[in-house]
Amino acid sequence: MDYNPSNWFWIVGGDESRFWSSAAAAYVDALPGGAGVTRISSEDELNNVLAAYGLPGPIVRVPTSVSARQFKLQLLAAGLLDQVEAFVASQSRAVQIAYEYSGSFVRTEPMMTAGFAALGLGEAEVDAFFVAAAML
Repeated sequence: MDYNPSNWFWIVGGDESRFWSSAAAAYVDALPGGAGVTRISSEDELNNVLAAYGLPGPIVRVPTSVSARQFKLQLLAAGLLDQVEAFVASQSRAVQIAYEYSGSFVRTEPMMTAGFAALGLGEAEVDAFFVAAAML
């Protein structure tokens, strides 16, 4: 994960918990209410904060969907694009249309689960794929 100033976030504990930036959303459930105010600018710093409160970390949330751009760029990055496009070409016209024209890809859709199973990817690998795609 890239930690530049635009990715920094602040955690305000107590009744006014606020999390700034998409990176912070992954940790919203982990920190206790009385955490105070913390500015975190690196993954090491985040791990230190979590350790100070006796929390495991970091927690990664798997997105339920990603944009078509994110999905296809992650296929390319993972070396799966050609294999997936060959698989899609062998499927029904409905699957081909869904792949070509979908604005987003939902992790739990039956076509998605069938496609990932055909690629031989397990649940943990699919989760990792969606987490990586969401960062693109």
